[in-house]
Amino acid sequence: MSRPDAEQAFWVTGPGRGELRSEPLAEPRDGELRVRTHFSAISRGTESLVFRGRVPESQYQAMRAPFQAGDFPWPVKYGYISVGEVEAGGAPDRVPGQRVFCLHPHQSTYVVPVTAAVPIPESVPSERAVLAANMETAINAVWDAQPGPGDLIAVVGAGVVGLLAAWLLRSIPGTEVVVIDPNPEREAVAGALGLAWVTPEAAAVEPARQDLDIVLHASGHPDGLVQALALAGVEARVVEMSWYGDQQVPAPLGEAFHSRRLTLRSSQVGRIPPERAPRWDYRRRLTLALSLLSDPALDALITGDDAFTDLPEVMARVSGPEAARTLCHRIRY
Repeated sequence: MSRPDAEQAFWVTGPGRGELRSEPLAEPRDGELRVRTHFSAISRGTESLVFRGRVPESQYQAMRAPFQAGDFPWPVKYGYISVGEVEAGGAPDRVPGQRVFCLHPHQSTYVVPVTAAVPIPESVPSERAVLAANMETAINAVWDAQPGPGDLIAVVGAGVVGLLAAWLLRSIPGTEVVVIDPNPEREAVAGALGLAWVTPEAAAVEPARQDLDIVLHASGHPDGLVQALALAGVEARVVEMSWYGDQQVPAPLGEAFHSRRLTLRSSQVGRIPPERAPRWDYRRRLTLALSLLSDPALDALITGDDAFTDLPEVMARVSGPEAARTLCHRIRY
């Protein structure tokens, strides 16, 4: 099969603008792989903030993605969901044709260290493996929440990460998990994952939804954080999964926040919780995330599919008029 003489990569070039750029093909050196992409996906929350130039200057270094090129705000090659196959290079356990996941920007072909490409289990189709980065974030949030059997738990915000976190939490014996979201389209998706769903209005008045043991907030909206704090019981933990970019977020730390001795804990996938860090590294966590994607029910989280050649227009659409309807949007190559 003949190969093109250049790679194609997606770059954010201005507020709400992007383009495909040609880049010279690279050949792998010792300890490297060349990967041909089959699918990538848009991480709508973070990538929308990057696409609109909403990364605050104080976070330019903290928000750099692996293999990012350029600097914030733009031009920048950004993204961290890539599924493909090994074309060349490698090690004894990396052979041509092997399917791998990599935290790499949207690009048709690329070269990375062998350690950056994690094999995809046979039980996980490539089309679903694009959920791996979101699953990794959900795992980290569950670790931060420290749930136990029988806990009453709410997840405020039915985006991909919130739904995946709820899906993980419901497997703990005796837990009762509810997903809270104002978008009625999310009820069917929650149901496909075996999750209960209620509106914020219903959750605010139902006695069974009060005094919860754990609340995870993943809506990306300040109103969701307000409700998360309101639903938490005495000595409960609220895990903040949302990242707001440069948006100022008022937190209601008056009223009963102190008398209930609540814990408000941020969760960010860039750091492994300290009690696990001595034993876990990022590769082990990503390998776990991939292994958890064998359930076909998770396909409900993929709400769109477009060609890589259309990505500049698709990114503008998914970050704008279609944002409320989008969960994971897959890109095929």
